[in-house]
Amino acid sequence: MPYLVLLRHGESVWNLENLFTGWTDVDLTDTGEKEARKAGVLMRERDLKFDVAFTSVLKRAIRTLYISLYAMDQLWIPVYKSWRLNERHYGALQGLNKFETGEKYGEEQLKLWRRSFDVAPPALTPDDDRYPGKDPRYHELTPEEIPCTECLRDCLDRFYPYWHNTIKPELLKEKNVLIVAHGNTLRALVEHLDHLNGSEVLELNIPTGKPLLYHLAADGTPQRHEYL
Repeated sequence: MPYLVLLRHGESVWNLENLFTGWTDVDLTDTGEKEARKAGVLMRERDLKFDVAFTSVLKRAIRTLYISLYAMDQLWIPVYKSWRLNERHYGALQGLNKFETGEKYGEEQLKLWRRSFDVAPPALTPDDDRYPGKDPRYHELTPEEIPCTECLRDCLDRFYPYWHNTIKPELLKEKNVLIVAHGNTLRALVEHLDHLNGSEVLELNIPTGKPLLYHLAADGTPQRHEYL
């Protein structure tokens, strides 16, 4: 039966600095590179063989993918990048310190912005320098597709069509799939795969650099999962 591995990118520069990152394109730290390499080693030790890989258009995920594939000697497999696998857009919080934001708005509000399924942070405006419409990698997106903020539900809404139309068909062909993405897009997928409720989603955290292996039935239904 096919298997699916979900891998959150290794530690990024802004993870280390405790800043809201979202669609900001920051790089991995040295620790993040080591986490990516270790993830590849763990998958190699389990003799995982992939047919195809998917990632976002943000360098911390792309580099994690290629470092991991190098460690597995599987750089040759097809790789597809999509903005639909980007981290959730944190709106006007992007670039702000998480601790200071909690001090200003309260820990309960901060937890809702970070973890809840349907509460989005304050939005950016299109004239903000952080607005994704100014970035050439998104020039083909319509104004309706470009987010100014997102909650987890928004992540699932933009990710699900890509999952349903592009990724899941590969699994239904009994291909083994690796997805390297971000904490919240992977949370959205886990919520979908495991049918989590609101309180379970609120507490769900995907650690950096730790492969999550799903064993699937032939119809793509998860049978069991485990962290490597």
